[in-house]
Amino acid sequence: MEIEDAIQDFLNYCIFEKGLSDKTKISYQNDLDVYKEYLRKKKKIRVEEITSDDIKDFLKTREEEETTTIAHNLTVIKNFHAYLQKEKIVKTNISEFIERPKLKKSLPKTLSIEDVDKLLDITLNTPFDYRNKAMLELMYGCGLRVSECINLEINDIDRTNCMIRILGKGSKEREIPVGEYALQYLEKYLEVRDQLQKKKPCTKLFLNNHGEGMTRQGFFKNLKAILREKGLNENVSPHTLRHSFATHLINRGADLRSIQEMLGHSDISTTKIYTKVSDEKVMEDYQKYHPRSKK
Repeated sequence: MEIEDAIQDFLNYCIFEKGLSDKTKISYQNDLDVYKEYLRKKKKIRVEEITSDDIKDFLKTREEEETTTIAHNLTVIKNFHAYLQKEKIVKTNISEFIERPKLKKSLPKTLSIEDVDKLLDITLNTPFDYRNKAMLELMYGCGLRVSECINLEINDIDRTNCMIRILGKGSKEREIPVGEYALQYLEKYLEVRDQLQKKKPCTKLFLNNHGEGMTRQGFFKNLKAILREKGLNENVSPHTLRHSFATHLINRGADLRSIQEMLGHSDISTTKIYTKVSDEKVMEDYQKYHPRSKK
């Protein structure tokens, strides 16, 4: 089978069989297009012609990239070759024993509770203020990814039972509780939401100035403006609110399994990173405040 055809089959498999999102599919396609172009220069047209040395040589051409980027490239390539073997397109998985580069484990950045309070202290004058306030309260109050927040539909909010339905990674649904603060400001936003509607109705919960669903780029832009206005670090991202949500829960004694469910992590080891953030803060406070921590 030709490499180009095999890649297309694999991407279709990822969407229709594995249920991966369009965003993940595009990410996979970008990595495999670069891989395919490299193989084309080596005059490799068919998947049967690819060797493990080709993969190793390809990774060497990527050495100037970030370690995380190279690791992602290799993960996609490994998944691709595992698929080829699974479908009996090739006899062996030539990528099986190629080791992933060791990643530097960096702890997620979080905001202090004081900085969260400062960020969320938005004066409510216009419908956009109400929208921004509701979005940020929901992001922090529920630990949402920005994609999950902007894709919310009006009917995803269960105001009676104080729950919210989320469509997460891999199209996996989960329901999580909504706190009183977030629910209160969602209610206030819904009272003025019609002012953002244009002639064409939109079912997305959060609307932009065109009356359409808020975009990722639009949310980033609004967040940066609020951070600047509040005198906070402009490098704070929407994901920082998610990290802060989890870390603040752990610091106050929440169960790790509960946090895993709310964040939508399939593996609890992903959630455990927040215990390290908490431990690091404990050590920092001890060294800073205990009178006999240092000589």
